[in-house]
Amino acid sequence: MTRIKRGNIARKRRKKVLKLAKGFRGSHSKLFRTAKQQVLKALKYSYIGRKHRKRDYRRLWIIRINAATRSYNISYSQFISLLKRKNVALNRKILSQLVLIDKSAFSHFIQFIQSSNLLI
Repeated sequence: MTRIKRGNIARKRRKKVLKLAKGFRGSHSKLFRTAKQQVLKALKYSYIGRKHRKRDYRRLWIIRINAATRSYNISYSQFISLLKRKNVALNRKILSQLVLIDKSAFSHFIQFIQSSNLLI
């Protein structure tokens, strides 16, 4: 039987890992073994980070809405409960963009919400 050398395949695999490790510091981007470990860790962190990004944006939207509603003497939780009572189906992302982009529309929106006298 003839001998099969894995030179190309092994080199391609190593080059792929080292390419992913580009930009890491020191031997983490130069040596294959450490680069492989760091790439696996980085991929794990990037997976987790994609989940955290969704949480972080939701927290940011809530903070923006809360700051805007407090200037109208309404807390965030009261505002959200009024929205649900009025059957308004706007999500937090849209509400926070409304706060940033069009403050006058948001003030009209607050007046519409408050007009029902359901505020406790």
